[in-house]
Amino acid sequence: MENKKRAWICAAIVAAIVVVDQIVKIMVKTHMHITEDIPVIGDWFHLHFIENEGFAFGMTLGGDIGKIGLTLFRFAAIVAVGWYIVRLLKRQGRPSLIYCLTVILAGAVGNLIDCCFYGRIFSASYYDVAMLFPPEGGYAPLLQGKVVDMFYFPFFEFDWPQWVPAIGGKHFIFFSAIFNIADAAITIGAFWLLVELIISEKNKKKALAEEKSEE
Repeated sequence: MENKKRAWICAAIVAAIVVVDQIVKIMVKTHMHITEDIPVIGDWFHLHFIENEGFAFGMTLGGDIGKIGLTLFRFAAIVAVGWYIVRLLKRQGRPSLIYCLTVILAGAVGNLIDCCFYGRIFSASYYDVAMLFPPEGGYAPLLQGKVVDMFYFPFFEFDWPQWVPAIGGKHFIFFSAIFNIADAAITIGAFWLLVELIISEKNKKKALAEEKSEE
């Protein structure tokens, strides 16, 4: 009964993150063109529309083969994480570990949808907003779509002093990455997972020390 409840919670987490992520992406895609920038809160929170051809936060793989390979890699990773979550549910694993992996899974699914289908269902976003289901067809073949990113938080910026080695005189912006809800879910889930692993390792060491003290 407890496993079934946790499974439903996992399904709800995935559904909530994916639905909100896709709603925001579709709204941006159909109301903004590439590089369009809308200040939301002062100078430190903008909606800035870009399309990411590769990994989260702008990292890329070259060419069409690279795009297809990355999409297939995402799919394989989702299957692996999903399988492990099911295994943990069956073995009554720690709920916090199950849920952090579920958050990562949801983020990966959100970006996979873009890669698989956005190229087929949207027109290009350059110079004008995209059309959903354009009569002439989408901007890219199946599995070669681009991930929609929009959240930009340039909290502060400055120029490095000239005397600083290698980076002297260069302009620095914190935080310069542009991301989406799916990226945020993956990042939060990854940090959460790291904390889980640290706590698990500490608990193992504590249990081992207690066993030795009882001998």
